[in-house]
Amino acid sequence: QVHLVESGGGWVQPGGSLKLSCTASGFAFSKFPMGWARQAPGQGLEWVAGVTTSVSDTWYADSVKGRFTVSRDNGKNMIYLEMTSLKPEDTAQYFCAKDSRWWFGLPPQRSDDWGQGTQVTVSS
Repeated sequence: QVHLVESGGGWVQPGGSLKLSCTASGFAFSKFPMGWARQAPGQGLEWVAGVTTSVSDTWYADSVKGRFTVSRDNGKNMIYLEMTSLKPEDTAQYFCAKDSRWWFGLPPQRSDDWGQGTQVTVSS
């Protein structure tokens, strides 16, 4: 059974940084692409970043490119999202997902292969 637990969210001022972590269990983590998605208040889900099984292959939404960095540690079954130069529009619930829909340009869709999310609030 897939189990994903996000951590690291919180409140930060504009221009600040946060690093989200996601601990994975219940599946062969190193064999699956992983993604981060977010949902802002009153809005739909949006893919933010993804990483393939090859730790060097990553993808980013245009809205976060150059500011966010996704990485994974297959030895620890963890995926990370390092966020810098945060903006108020980055305020959202952030989800870790065992999901490759981002690779195919498909919209995110919550499933049992997603975590419960961690809240990020960017405000002054």
